[in-house]
Amino acid sequence: MRSAVLEQNSGATAGVKKKVEKITVARTLTNDDSGKVFMLDAAGGAYSITLPTSLEDGVYYKFIVEEETPSNAITIAAGSAIVSLVMKDAGGNASNSTVGTQVSNIVVGTSAQKGDYINMMAAGAEWVCECLSGIDDAVTTS
Repeated sequence: MRSAVLEQNSGATAGVKKKVEKITVARTLTNDDSGKVFMLDAAGGAYSITLPTSLEDGVYYKFIVEEETPSNAITIAAGSAIVSLVMKDAGGNASNSTVGTQVSNIVVGTSAQKGDYINMMAAGAEWVCECLSGIDDAVTTS
């Protein structure tokens, strides 16, 4: 028997939806969290999100700022893993792109806007990322 669940007009999603999770406090992600969309809210204080250091190619996460101008900074920490980031922001520049000089942390600052996002994927023993921000230098690296 054929299933029409994934056909455009079937009206069913059959679980083909993004897994969305809100983060408001420090959290350590695992490779099993791959594919999730994390909504970031720092109203309760600054915190860090720790990425797995045992990288599996293809593991990916999306982080979206949920709070309009976050109350506190949020650090996405890769530890000893390497992060390569390509970024565009409202200033039309890529001032925080890593351009061959990988970093260990991505910092979502207090000037970030609701909807700013970071996509991260593990590939070749490093994290490759893209970021889009509505405010110049709202997302930085260290």
